[in-house]
Amino acid sequence: MSIFVSYILLGLSLAAPIGPVNAAQLDKGIRFGFWHAWLVGLGAMVADAIFMLLIYFGCAHFLSTPFMKTFLWSFGCFVLLYCGIDSIRNANGIMTRGGDGPESPIRSFSSGFFMTLTNPLSILFWLGIYGSILAKTAESYATKDLLLYSSGIFIGLFLWDVTMALVASLFSRFIRRGALVFITKLAGLSLIGFGVYFGWEAIKLMASRVSYDLPYFSSIFSA
Repeated sequence: MSIFVSYILLGLSLAAPIGPVNAAQLDKGIRFGFWHAWLVGLGAMVADAIFMLLIYFGCAHFLSTPFMKTFLWSFGCFVLLYCGIDSIRNANGIMTRGGDGPESPIRSFSSGFFMTLTNPLSILFWLGIYGSILAKTAESYATKDLLLYSSGIFIGLFLWDVTMALVASLFSRFIRRGALVFITKLAGLSLIGFGVYFGWEAIKLMASRVSYDLPYFSSIFSA
């Protein structure tokens, strides 16, 4: 039982660091209430589940190819920039009542899903953390135990998701409108900052690939 609890704590620790999903949850919770913030986290959890399954079934090497990493950095840049600009653009029209905004639940879910799915850092994170845990646990436990302990990680992720959604929605109830607008714009700037970082990483990957291929093509044309 203590091992299962440690996996729940691991899930909490994996979700806790401030990143694009937490910033998006804060933004959605302030603007539209608890359920939209929770759906952002739920979308991120589904993407995490996909990564875990790929690692579990040994497909992770495909995600580490230069082409896939460049594509994910680039698409992630687009998603984050779009969400950040949308957050800042709509900040002045913020509602102080959470939960009955015009936002589509599918849009909230998909924003969290694509932010995580297109984040190469998430892939590397799960490869390093979950991959090593999987290898270690497999030495001492059966397959059913691996699935059980993996579910503990998701319980931790779920608890953090609910906590963030509650915190964000409480902000919208107890903080004045001016402060809410400021926090929403700050969350939007954070998303844009992550987007710029993603874009820079994509450019560096493409540049390194060009510099790697350039001698090869030069030798062909000089022959």
